Amino acid sequence: MIHLVDSNLVAPQPWRNGGGQTRELLAWPAGGDWQLRVSVADIDRDGPFSAFPGVQRWFAVLSGAGVQLGLADGGRAVTPMSPPLAFDGAEAPGCRLLDGPTRDLNLMARQTAGRAMMAADAWGEPLRAGARWRGVFTAVPGRLLCGDAPVAVPAFALAWSDDDTLPWQFVPAEHGRSWWLTLEDAE
Repeated sequence: MIHLVDSNLVAPQPWRNGGGQTRELLAWPAGGDWQLRVSVADIDRDGPFSAFPGVQRWFAVLSGAGVQLGLADGGRAVTPMSPPLAFDGAEAPGCRLLDGPTRDLNLMARQTAGRAMMAADAWGEPLRAGARWRGVFTAVPGRLLCGDAPVAVPAFALAWSDDDTLPWQFVPAEHGRSWWLTLEDAE
């Protein structure tokens, strides 16, 4: 079964430090401690990320000029055209806006849950079946092809499944970015 979450319909929650807000699209599995979390964040001002020990994080800029993250292995600029950036959630890097606020996509997975991945430009390649959990987040509307039943996906939405065994392919209605998100068993 394919689930859809439109980020525009999710109420934003302000950060405790006042630096932005988050729209939690998914905390999976439901009803307990999450193993995987997908969110869209609006960063309004410079400041550190929250620390998430034991969590692998992926980060991509959806809109705005981008950010400069101060990671242990050096500073990293992340813009809307950058590939998704993976880092250890315990690191809590400092974040400096490059030129005004940004909207960002976040994928977090507990290290004990398996291996998470975020890959840009989902429309370029089919996503094979077999992951414990998989999803596509898109900045433009399109169709998710999965078997005989295409699913319409609005812009800035997450389509996801943890029980689908068919290959997926995302076909955008217009030029724009999309991202595959997966959680696979640890090897």
